[in-house]
Amino acid sequence: MISPTALDSRMADSRTAPDSRTALHISGVDLEVVDGSAKRRILDDVSLDVNRGEIVAVTGPSGSGKSTLLAVAGCLQTPYTGVVKLHSADGDVDLTARGAAAARVRREHVGLVFQQPNLLPALTVREQLIVMTRLGRILPPQASERRRARERAAELLESVGLAGMGDRRVSTLSGGQQARVNLARALMNEPELLLVDEPTAALDRASAEAVTDLIVDVTRRYGAATLYVTHDPGQAARADRVLEMVDGRLTDAGGAAGGGAATSPEKREHAAAR
Repeated sequence: MISPTALDSRMADSRTAPDSRTALHISGVDLEVVDGSAKRRILDDVSLDVNRGEIVAVTGPSGSGKSTLLAVAGCLQTPYTGVVKLHSADGDVDLTARGAAAARVRREHVGLVFQQPNLLPALTVREQLIVMTRLGRILPPQASERRRARERAAELLESVGLAGMGDRRVSTLSGGQQARVNLARALMNEPELLLVDEPTAALDRASAEAVTDLIVDVTRRYGAATLYVTHDPGQAARADRVLEMVDGRLTDAGGAAGGGAATSPEKREHAAAR
């Protein structure tokens, strides 16, 4: 996780550009599923690097493998072959872990923003965030931990434009407000990797643009590496890079195929200079 000191320094300027340090590293990933009597390849030799503070948008038709890529990056699905790592402040983290190890990786390093917020109706807005700090715990939190969780929740709700709404029930929120809670919840445990799967698909244009603005802002502010799946060209254009998934293969938006098209700008410049 990102330390509080590092977090505070990153909050000083929410418009800080991405740095050159790779956070997410995916190399040579293949994933197949059995479809009847045949095997179908969902991901085909996918390679990708995402830097800290960088937003990489992934577009492409439905069924092309975009959400599967997020599932692999988020330690929700294990690839058939390939390397998936997070270069964390705590050392390299294997994102192909399974079982309890995978749950721990997601809890400590990954923020997931799904298309449907799936907020818990019995909880207030503030509690939606605080519950994330209780996952996987056996012993109840200490008073200092509870205080820090409340402070963190208040900070995040303010950052997504929901200051003063912590005691509201989610049933009283608009779709756009629920999407903001969804994003704040994903950031509660200070993830180094933020995975976003079409959170604005059910929103009107104004709300969708506001949520996209927030994704850009929190990526810069908190220094996460963000992988963002979207069908909307306007939202994709807000990213630092735009890639396209077609039949399980990742290409750049211009159509150049191969793993090199999906590597970071710094590595492409280095390769061109060699």
